[in-house]
Amino acid sequence: MSPITQHQLQLARRMSRLGTETAFEVLNKARALERQGKSIIHLEIGEPDFDTPSNVVEAAVDALHKGWTHYGPSAGLPDLRQTIAEYVSRTRGVKVTADEVVVVPGGKPIIFYTILSLIDEGDEVVYPNPGFPIYESMINYVGGRAVPIALREDRDFSLDVLELEALINNRTKLIILNSPHNPTGGVMPRRDVEQVARVIADRNILVLSDEIYSRLLFEGQHFSIMSVPGMQERTILLDGFSKTYAMTGWRMGYGVMRPDLASQMTRLMTNSNSCTASFTQMAGIEALRGDQSSVDRMCAEFKRRRDVFVAGLNKIKGFSCRMPHGAFYVFPNITKTGWKSKPLADALLEQAGVAALSGTAFGDFGEGYLRFSVANSLENLQQALERVEQWTRKNL
Repeated sequence: MSPITQHQLQLARRMSRLGTETAFEVLNKARALERQGKSIIHLEIGEPDFDTPSNVVEAAVDALHKGWTHYGPSAGLPDLRQTIAEYVSRTRGVKVTADEVVVVPGGKPIIFYTILSLIDEGDEVVYPNPGFPIYESMINYVGGRAVPIALREDRDFSLDVLELEALINNRTKLIILNSPHNPTGGVMPRRDVEQVARVIADRNILVLSDEIYSRLLFEGQHFSIMSVPGMQERTILLDGFSKTYAMTGWRMGYGVMRPDLASQMTRLMTNSNSCTASFTQMAGIEALRGDQSSVDRMCAEFKRRRDVFVAGLNKIKGFSCRMPHGAFYVFPNITKTGWKSKPLADALLEQAGVAALSGTAFGDFGEGYLRFSVANSLENLQQALERVEQWTRKNL
């Protein structure tokens, strides 16, 4: 019998256009260093360090005992979709119905499905840069043209609406907004959101509004472009449970959009994930309807950590940091260190034992910055500041 030939793997060409999320790569590298005996303070991953609230956990356990372990509708359980519709109606000041809601396993599928369902080869998508890396990755993957709009420090990391207007043309199909923003912690003021809506005017352009950090806001009130008159039917709202309720491992998010688009996203769910786990959806109902004090406590603690960490960074040679207004990230400017972002992030990990992300992990306009997550204890954050300060004294 002749030996079986081992052929070279032949991937589809589109796979070469698919990016990654550097946070997980740095996390793996940091854990490898820990296995070698090195002490690492993890400020790289965007995950609350709190446990899921006990009432939500108990709701999931109860659901398991009651048999919520079977397939559910691809768009989500009717009770959860109705609960989400009521929640979004209340928080965004618009009327939302259950047929506008699609429940998915995590927030990323809404990004994935939006771009898959709307963007053809050559269509343009304007997205924030620095920004969540999956935006650009997915635009490139489907053959669209990723058009970055710079978020600059001198604007407190809110986009320049005049610049946005100049980027829009007849090939523009989608604009992505993210507020509160990853990685900068910036928040779009209401006036900027309203101006974006005016710039879009009557053009046939949809908006993907990523509001996954909407409940982690330290000053002011969250304002969604969905709330602007005339924009509800043109907005795909992305929100979820991971950040607000410390449910990252539960994998549950949702999108709110016009019903005809929701039906198309449901088809994508059917063809990919089938449905989101039923017992986690029952827990989601409790999360939205139950006691919210854990969310308030978590947000207050992130604010306290933010204040301490930003103050500490601003005392370190070569670092300067604006005060972020939401999420749980700080995004210091490190240009005065004389180092590029990626080499500095690598050095802090390998030599100081502090895991952070290079600003360039979030796009070209992230050069000159690092991202630190303050989703760690105040004790560890203070120790991280000490390690960074000691490293700068030796190396700058």
